[in-house]
Order: sequence, then structure tokens, then C-alpha cells
Amino acid sequence: MKKVTILSVLFTFLAISLVLAHVLAPAFGWAETEHDFGKIKQGKPVTAEFKFTNKGGHPLIINKAYGSCGCTGVEYPKEPIMPGASGNIKATFNAASVGAFNKTVTVESNSESGIVTLNIHGEVVL
Repeated sequence: MKKVTILSVLFTFLAISLVLAHVLAPAFGWAETEHDFGKIKQGKPVTAEFKFTNKGGHPLIINKAYGSCGCTGVEYPKEPIMPGASGNIKATFNAASVGAFNKTVTVESNSESGIVTLNIHGEVVL
């Protein structure tokens, strides 16, 4: 009987620990994950800002953020974002070719989702 009770207590403790770890994990709360530039001029860089808040209970650390091609530069916070604090990721697109475009920014972090993909799109005109 004691073995069953000890195992029950250990199992309950483990289950509660797992639930708390998930609840306290860093988590992005994005204002938006997609930006439409509309029509932009060829050769004129444009920038989108993706604002977020750390909705988790631990510091959010962005390990890396990068564009899907060399035409998209990315700036992101290098310091931890504390719980409840906000930050932003800037994606600057420099259009070389005329026509529609769809590009992504990949954000790798210690958040519960791990990797987030942000999207920018529009049309480059002369």
C-alpha cells in the first residue's frame, strides 16, 4: 500500500511540474505576424516592424532571426525580453526585381513554439 501511495505522490508531483513548466515558458504575443507593403518602388528599401510581448513567465531569448533571402535584412533584440516586456523585430526588404514578392523572416528562440515565421509581401513597381 505504501508503494502505491509513494508512486501516486511522485506521479502527481511530476504532472504538476510539467504543467507549471509549460505555463511559465517564454511565449511570444505578436501584434501581427504578416505585413503587406502594397506597391513599393524598385531599389527603395522598406521596413516592417513586428511588435511582440513576452507572455510567458521566464525571459524570452531570441537566438537568431533571419530573412529567406539576401534581399531581406533583419534586426532583433539581442538581450533577453523579461516577462511582460515588449520588443520588436525589423525586417527591411530591398527590392531588386519588379513584380510580386513573398518573403519570410524566421525567428528562433527559447519560446514554447521554438520557431516562428513572419511574412512580408507586396509588389515592386518601377
